[in-house]
Amino acid sequence: MKTTEPTCLTPTPDGIAQAADLLRTGALVAFPTETVYGLGADARNGRAVATVFEAKGRPSFNPLIVHVHDATQARRFCHWSDSAEKLATAFWPGPVSLVLPLREEHGLSSLVTAGLPTVALRVPAHPAARALLRAFDGPVAAPSANPSGKISPTTARHVAEGLGTKVAAILDDGPCSVGLESTIVGLDAAPCLLRPGGLPAEEIERVLGQTLSRATEGKISAPGQLVSHYAPDGHVRLNATSAQAGEVLLGFGHMDCDLNLSRDGDLTEAASALFESLHQLDATGKAIAVAPIPQHGLGAAINDRLRRAAAPRP
Repeated sequence: MKTTEPTCLTPTPDGIAQAADLLRTGALVAFPTETVYGLGADARNGRAVATVFEAKGRPSFNPLIVHVHDATQARRFCHWSDSAEKLATAFWPGPVSLVLPLREEHGLSSLVTAGLPTVALRVPAHPAARALLRAFDGPVAAPSANPSGKISPTTARHVAEGLGTKVAAILDDGPCSVGLESTIVGLDAAPCLLRPGGLPAEEIERVLGQTLSRATEGKISAPGQLVSHYAPDGHVRLNATSAQAGEVLLGFGHMDCDLNLSRDGDLTEAASALFESLHQLDATGKAIAVAPIPQHGLGAAINDRLRRAAAPRP
């Protein structure tokens, strides 16, 4: 009888070894990072990377982040810089991806970079992700493990519900702690914030000693820049103080609501709860109204995801 569920692996030595072996065969493996669950494929295997785009329904002009186990491995694929060294020393492993010029003879599939002369690289902090990357000992292209444009997955259950057997296996190690995708910083020219995420831009600017420029709207130079993205099935209304007829209210701070990101107004707690909360409220079949979120620290990344979730669908 054909199974309707992907294989579930645990992050034991045997489970990690099985996941690494699947990646070597060109199969897709979903695995946890501190940000969200990623849909992993060998970044050097064009057929495997093409399967990522097919499984997600992701447009091929949207590049992928390459996950590596340390900065030494990252340098094999890009032209390193002083700014990259500063950020990698301060924040890797962690929720920040660096976009750098590709090296000649880099060996990555051109699908990973969407034909761009740059590559996004990250060293994740999650213990299971790090164990898998060490065991595989190669670059793993891994966008979020969900259908393109939909709510990002922060649990193995989200992955299974969204992708089913399009993924060969899921390495299940519980919910993700950060809950927002990585911050992406472009370093191919002057440092630029390409996507806000799990590391506040203020911390990056402190380490670099300069203000980050902001990405040009509409230009796709890194993952997560599509106008409509991270979207529930239903309509999303922002900056709401109460629910209208046919809506459920996602709150923040002390207020009456159906579900609250953080009653204490803690942006870190809100970030980690965002996608799971959207999944829960989307399951009601109602439109989602969202309370105002402060636009500072992780609030900037939360609002970025919410604006894209609320944007008109293509």
